[in-house]
Amino acid sequence: QVQLVESGGGLVQAGDSLKLSCAASGFFFANYSMGWFRQAPGKERGFVARIKWRGGDTTYADSVKGRFTISRDNAKNTVWLQMNSLKPEDTANYYCAASYGNTWSTRPIDYRYWGQGTQVTVSS
Repeated sequence: QVQLVESGGGLVQAGDSLKLSCAASGFFFANYSMGWFRQAPGKERGFVARIKWRGGDTTYADSVKGRFTISRDNAKNTVWLQMNSLKPEDTANYYCAASYGNTWSTRPIDYRYWGQGTQVTVSS
């Protein structure tokens, strides 16, 4: 059974940091590129960051570049999203997702597996 389980969300103040984790099971994690997406109420799910299956290449949305860092450990089947200098506009439900192999995309439709999400709320 495929599972992606996010954790680490919470309520913080502007300027604070959070580190989200996503634990994967039920598929060969090292063969999948991983992404983080977020969705605020009334908005579409949008791309935040991605990391290639080998972990060497990463891409970020312009809105989080320089503040967020995605990383992974294939031995632990885990991907993280370190979020620094958080802003109220970062408030959303954050999802991790897996896309197979050479699929290198920022589109949610290209991701095969999804977690249930973890809520991040940033107060001003």
